[in-house]
Amino acid sequence: MFRADKFVEEKVKELKNTIKGKAIIACSGGVDSTTAAVLTQMAIGDALLAVFVDTGFMRENEAKNIEALFSKLKFNYRIVDASREFIDALRYVEDPEKKRKIIGAKFIEVFEREAKNFGAEYLIQGTIAPDWIESGGGLRDTIKSHHNVGGLPERMNLKLVEPLRDLYKDEVREIAEYLNLDIKERQPFPGPGLAIRIIGPVDEEKLRIVRRANAIVEEEVEKQYPFEMRPWQYFAVLLPIRSVGVHGDKRAYGYTVAVRMVDSLDGMSAAYFRAEHNLLDRIATRITTEIKEVNRVVYDITNKPPATIEWE
Repeated sequence: MFRADKFVEEKVKELKNTIKGKAIIACSGGVDSTTAAVLTQMAIGDALLAVFVDTGFMRENEAKNIEALFSKLKFNYRIVDASREFIDALRYVEDPEKKRKIIGAKFIEVFEREAKNFGAEYLIQGTIAPDWIESGGGLRDTIKSHHNVGGLPERMNLKLVEPLRDLYKDEVREIAEYLNLDIKERQPFPGPGLAIRIIGPVDEEKLRIVRRANAIVEEEVEKQYPFEMRPWQYFAVLLPIRSVGVHGDKRAYGYTVAVRMVDSLDGMSAAYFRAEHNLLDRIATRITTEIKEVNRVVYDITNKPPATIEWE
C-alpha cells in the first residue's frame, strides 16, 4: 500500500544525497512538477531554482497565476517568456510527434540557458510513470512522445533527476494532499500545452481561438460541478476543418471546436464523461458567440483506449 508520508521522508533523503550543488526545476505549476519542486526544495532549499517557461501555449492568465503560486510556496523562481521562440519553431509543423520533440528540445535550450545563469548542474522534472510508458518505455510501443521524455534530446549538459518517475497521478495527488498543496485539485495540463490542442500547424490566430475556447470549457465545468464531481480532465481542441454555418443573417465558414471531458484514475485509461446537456449547450453557445471564427462545437465520446486523452 502506497504511503505518502513514507515516500516524502525517503525521497527527500534521497534527493539530499543525489544533488550535490545547485539545481533548476522545470515547473509548470501543475500537480506533478509542483510536487517535485516542493520535495526538492525540502531537500536542498534555495539551491533550487523553479523555472516557469511561458511557451505561448499556456492557458489564459497562466503566468500571473503561476507567479502567485510560486510566491505563496516561497520558491526561488524565475518566469521566462520564450513564447516567440516556441511559436516560431512550430509554425509549419503538422506531425504531433515532431511538435513534441521540437518542444522538448526547445525546453532544454531554455533550461540550459537558465541553469548556466544560476550555476546549476541538475535538471529536476516532474515526470511520472505514464509519461515514460507512453513514450515507449519498457516493452510498450511509443503511443506519444511526452515532451519531458521522448521529446528530450539525446545529449544535454544537465544531469536529469526525476523524483516522481515511478508514481501514477493518483499517488502524486496523495503526496500533494499530504504536503497540503492547493494544486492537488488542478486538472492535468499537457507540457506542450495548447500546441497539441491545435490539430496541425500552430499560429497566433489558432492559439487565440483555442485558448479562449479552453477557458470557456473550464469556466463552465467549474461552475457546474464542485471539485469532487468534476471530470478528471476537461478541455477544448481546435480542429483543422471548416464548415458552413450562419452568424446573424450571413453565411459563415468557420472552425470546429471539439470538447473533451474524461474520467480517469491514473491517466492510463479513461472513460468519456457523461456531461449534462445543459452544460454542453452553455459551452457550445458561449464558444460560438464569443469566438466569431468558430461556428460548430462537437463533443468527443471516445474512451481511452482506443483514443488517448489528448488528441495529439
